[in-house]
This record gives sequence, structure tokens and C-alpha cells, in this order.
Amino acid sequence: MSGLRELYQEIILDHSRAPRNSGSLPEPDSSAEGHNPLCGDRLTVTLNMAERSVTDIRIQVSACAICAASASTMTEAVKGRSFDEIIALFDAFHNVVTGDHEPEHREALGKLAVFGGVAEFPMRVKCATLPWHTLRSAMDGADAPAKTE
Repeated sequence: MSGLRELYQEIILDHSRAPRNSGSLPEPDSSAEGHNPLCGDRLTVTLNMAERSVTDIRIQVSACAICAASASTMTEAVKGRSFDEIIALFDAFHNVVTGDHEPEHREALGKLAVFGGVAEFPMRVKCATLPWHTLRSAMDGADAPAKTE
């Protein structure tokens, strides 16, 4: 088994068993819900924001291992970043999980690049991207649940 595949499995298992930034913020500035009816993944993202940046983030997840791990690693990656940086990170993440192998996208992701393994399982791309769509909904103040379409 390749080193990247082992790292992918290690990160997925670690973050799905012990999600970081789990729970909800007591008085969030914004929140959004995400739901993937095809597999049953559900999550809520709560945010505190200042000057178009995410200052704090929490997740509540009832989802498969890939979705839970994606949500957990996402919280670590976006806390303290500007909306523009988060949107660029989401675009790079989406490109990598859908099979784009451009080196600049992988480099921009840091440890999130291990989610490139999801590209081998097209049905799991929605699991990996649901947290990111939900985060975008929370950043935009959307009322409707986030979708992966």
C-alpha cells in the first residue's frame, strides 16, 4: 500500500473517530445545515465571523467516515482565514477530490490533499464536499440546507 493511501486512511479514521471542533458555538454569527439524502450524511456548521473572516467554527456531524473527517479537517484548515482564502481552498479541495491532479491544487491544500483518494470513488465525492458546501452556506447566510449539487 502506498504511503499516501496509508496517510489517507489514517487521517480519515482519526478525524472520523474524534472530530475536531465538534459541537456548536453558544452564540454563532451564522449557521447552516447540510444534508445528503443519498447516503444520509447530516451536519451543522456554526461560525463566528469578523471582517469577512472565520474566527471560530464548530461542527455537529452525523455522517459517514469520509464526511466526518472532511468536516473535521475543514474546521482546522479554515479557522482564522478570510472568506477569499476559504473559497480558494474549497476550489482547490473540490478540484482534487474530483480527480484534478494539478500540483498547485495539491500544494495549496497541505494535509487536505490526502482527500485526493476520494477521486477513486466518485460516489464519495459528495460525502467529502458536503461540509464545504455547508460552510459556504453559513458564510453566505443561506437559509436553505446546503446541497452538493
